Amino acid sequence: MAPNKSMEGVENHTSVAMFILLGLSDEKELQLILFPVFLGIYLGTLLWNLCLIIVIKINSNLHTPMYLFLSSLSFIDICYSSSISPRMLSDFLRDEKTISFMACATQYFVGAWMGLAECCLLAAMAYDRYVAIGSPLQYSAIMVPGRCWKMIAGACASGFLTSLVHVLPCFNLSYCGPNIIQHFLCDITQVISLSCSNPFMCQMIVFLVAMFMGLGSLFVILLSYGFIAASILKIYSVKGSAKAFNTCVSHLAAVTLFYSTCLSVYMHPGSSHSMKHKVLSIFYVIFIPLLNPLIYSLRNKDIKEALMRLIKRQHIYFSKNNIWAAIITIRKREASICK
Repeated sequence: MAPNKSMEGVENHTSVAMFILLGLSDEKELQLILFPVFLGIYLGTLLWNLCLIIVIKINSNLHTPMYLFLSSLSFIDICYSSSISPRMLSDFLRDEKTISFMACATQYFVGAWMGLAECCLLAAMAYDRYVAIGSPLQYSAIMVPGRCWKMIAGACASGFLTSLVHVLPCFNLSYCGPNIIQHFLCDITQVISLSCSNPFMCQMIVFLVAMFMGLGSLFVILLSYGFIAASILKIYSVKGSAKAFNTCVSHLAAVTLFYSTCLSVYMHPGSSHSMKHKVLSIFYVIFIPLLNPLIYSLRNKDIKEALMRLIKRQHIYFSKNNIWAAIITIRKREASICK
């Protein structure tokens, strides 16, 4: 029986040990300009999200379901951005932008995990707003801390499992070369297109995950806001309606930014090599984790007041330290004069 030539060809090829990321641009001067810009954005992302987590943690009046979800969102955004940004920043300063096969798989797995968990968490936050507006008298009984933590754990577990479901088969395909990814990150659609195996099944899995998790969570959000709109219309007071709607504005803005970019990227896998794909990827990977804490904090009176109290507390602390340092210095000088 004649051997299968196609299989022989695959077996004779050396398997790919690393990929080459082409990045945003191959111009060295432009890369040196982009490095401080994206470094500032990444540091700002870490600072704002960590600050929001700390403010919510130390203020007892912010220990409510809405702020618990918000601090969890900030933690996910930190992990999400950190899965991509440090690698991208280091590539700006390197001539050879290589990444090992395992590092590429890990980068995508963590990024997909955090992104899918964020989809579920945004849906949980929409449900929280629906209960707060639709059933205000029963809110504290329904959204108990234990249930909130279960929803957060469920979001993280769902993101982990669905990420694992499509990462394992996609990175278990045969990769014989070429190994060039025309992106600044390990984009799954480009990675599987480099496979020597038939990538159709993996492409379908990626598409179905995007449909199930992306559109599924978006459906829950839209359904929740449909009930919220119906509840607001029942409020006869214009002031009361405006106040109820105002509690949803920040979440609506975050949802619009996240889903409009993510779905446009992952629901059109054929355009993964285009510059538009890269720009959209920059927006949802780099900018959205920075914008989320700003959107929620700048429009939220409670968070702004808590931030001001924290700043004043730190100012008083450092002022006291400066006074004590001055007193100690004066006493040392007096002691040396007496000697």
